[in-house]
Amino acid sequence: MPRLALPILTERLTLRSMRVEDHADVLAYRSRSEVGVHLPCGVLNGDQVADWIAESVTAGRIDQVHPAMTLAVELDGRVIGDVLLRADGIDGVDGKQYEIGWAFNPDHGKQGFATEAARGLADTAFKTLGVHRVWARLDPANTPSVRVCERLGMRREALFEKASWWHGRWDDLAIYAIRADEWR
Repeated sequence: MPRLALPILTERLTLRSMRVEDHADVLAYRSRSEVGVHLPCGVLNGDQVADWIAESVTAGRIDQVHPAMTLAVELDGRVIGDVLLRADGIDGVDGKQYEIGWAFNPDHGKQGFATEAARGLADTAFKTLGVHRVWARLDPANTPSVRVCERLGMRREALFEKASWWHGRWDDLAIYAIRADEWR
């Protein structure tokens, strides 16, 4: 059973398990429409954030029962975003392909935090879990997330037109990925 040693430290950030006391910080970005429009769960209210945090608490374990892990991204004692790591292969959970994702408070945008956190998580997946491939799925119109993928060295492997039912409408879906042998 793979287990990550938490927290994961980057130059400026701490990636750690969610805590109940993170509620106000998480609500500050997960309740915003410009964030929720890019997330499967959409915009969350206070009760939904509390439930989401409770479900996101992790001991760093990823397995068949717990295939996903969401970590708080902390800067100077405040949660400014979260990152996702999900064991997910094309043919099911195989432990060799992991999806990554991120959501950040726009008040902390354009400072490289999403890239730094995603890089720390991907690096951990490659070096600690020994994964073969890390990938992300996103709306190709989500330019900031496209840029994060590109900064990580990921390439766009696919663009599916009007293939994703998202918040009541059909949207395009892009897949970005990088393999372990390409990781710098």
